[in-house]
Amino acid sequence: MTATNTPNAAPRIPPAIWALGFVSLLMDVSSELIHSLLPVFMFTALGISAFSIGLIEGAAEATALIVKVFSGVLSDWWGKRKPLALLGYGLGALSKPLFALAGGAGLVVAARLIDRVGKGIRGAPRDALVADIAPPEVRGAAFGLRQSLDTVGAFLGPLLAMGLMLLWANDFRAVFWVAVIPAFLAVALLLFGVREPERKADDKRVNPIRRENLRRLPAAYWWVVGIGAVFTLARFSEAFLVLRAAQGGLPLALTPLVLIAMNVVYAASAYPLGKLADSMSHARLLAAGLVVLIAADAALAYDGHWLAAWLGIVLWGLHMGMTQGLLAAMIAGTAPADLRGTAYGFFNLASGIALLVASALAGLLWDSFGAAFTFVAGGIFSAVALIAIVWREARRRG
Repeated sequence: MTATNTPNAAPRIPPAIWALGFVSLLMDVSSELIHSLLPVFMFTALGISAFSIGLIEGAAEATALIVKVFSGVLSDWWGKRKPLALLGYGLGALSKPLFALAGGAGLVVAARLIDRVGKGIRGAPRDALVADIAPPEVRGAAFGLRQSLDTVGAFLGPLLAMGLMLLWANDFRAVFWVAVIPAFLAVALLLFGVREPERKADDKRVNPIRRENLRRLPAAYWWVVGIGAVFTLARFSEAFLVLRAAQGGLPLALTPLVLIAMNVVYAASAYPLGKLADSMSHARLLAAGLVVLIAADAALAYDGHWLAAWLGIVLWGLHMGMTQGLLAAMIAGTAPADLRGTAYGFFNLASGIALLVASALAGLLWDSFGAAFTFVAGGIFSAVALIAIVWREARRRG
């Protein structure tokens, strides 16, 4: 009898999870090829003002937030995840040529909105699809693997962008055309490499936003949403890591190395720590992630010296690896299977709004009181989340 047929053998991560991970990797390579250069392209090549760039980015992110909830709800009502994920990735791929063709702000705005609508459509159904495919015993590992491969793309994209800009003498449009290739490969891999599980014949369609169905989302789920939002308030935009490193003397040309370094640590830690989540208390691992985030904030607040800044950046990537896949697995573990799309939609909405608020607050604190105070505030929010977890665990045991 083979090991795979042994009753006590641990379940393996299904091939479809690997395929979804490489779909995320390819699309992230494509997106980061463009997004790592887009602000400079808009400002220098197109003459768009910094204020207008801020409006474009804000409108794009707000659009994605709104769409996330509706796509998750629709995937539950329809009973299908893959078609919506395909639509989302397809819109992301179709937006990429528009960046290369853009001659002014209008086409850039259209491309950004199409790209963000695509991201909003695919996010919740894709996460629900991971939860549907992965056996519960390896769900943490499955989310960690997908997140790890996604993050590999997040640092390969900027690396490739830097190399191509040097090779092609800062030809933005040529680099943007290269980004089209991995985007369409991602769509093809999702189309042919992922098969959605069949729904049972007796499964009935539900209207997820009916009051009686929303009430089926238990208190444990809403606690994860709440703690995830507070967690995100402590984890503002990584742009502030770049600014802190630049303050410490990092040359402007090398600032992409900040996100590359963070994402290398994130990618390397997400899968093993996701796998660890399958065999230990989720609350303990989440609390440990908050302790690491507090340490990262302390290092970044310390004095701005490059050594402290890089320590903070490495710890930031480690805490991401400890917590992001874990939170996704916690949502899957607390929400009913037929409401998973809705559950991820509300979770992503709450976390996205918290990230916008956190980033705006971080910028205000930076301008008003200095960089150190921004990271002190992040550490305070982390401590609040940590206290909430410890208090809840104490109540459960008491």
